[in-house]
Amino acid sequence: MREEGAAVRLAVAAPAPASPPPRRIMLFRAVAFFALWLVLMQSFKAADLLIGLGASMAATWVSLRLLPPASGGIRFTGLLLQVPHLLWESVRAGVDVAARALAPSPRLNPGFVSCPLSFPPGMARNTFAAITGLLPGSVACGEVNGVLAYHCLDIDAPVLEQLLEEERRLLSVLLAGQGHD
Repeated sequence: MREEGAAVRLAVAAPAPASPPPRRIMLFRAVAFFALWLVLMQSFKAADLLIGLGASMAATWVSLRLLPPASGGIRFTGLLLQVPHLLWESVRAGVDVAARALAPSPRLNPGFVSCPLSFPPGMARNTFAAITGLLPGSVACGEVNGVLAYHCLDIDAPVLEQLLEEERRLLSVLLAGQGHD
């Protein structure tokens, strides 16, 4: 296993913006769960609305326990602005992998690359790992000493530089929380 990039650091993390107050998050989740109930039930009878209100309160309570606001978040408007870039990277990744698979002698030099990130362990880091799975020829496969490890089809490609560029792009979209182990 070959690891690279532990000493290279191209992105500097800005401090994460403060997350909205818990009451605002609780209200948003409760309204979202109640709206989901209305969409699924398609009934405005008083009994159905009361059951929906209770179910949405219970779902909100469970969601706040399983995914507390301190674990981080996503700015959905910022993520929507990243969609064209992410789609392009996904297409590029598919073409790259297909070209390697169909080539008579594929360009493969598989290995692992370590990518130090500004995101603490938690929702932001997990989301980053999922999004960067769209990059050509690389996928997050674990964490070693607080650093994400990526399996790459070609470790001679500029994988680390691409990952750090993606981190720079997503710093304003992914809100790092307090982190967890």
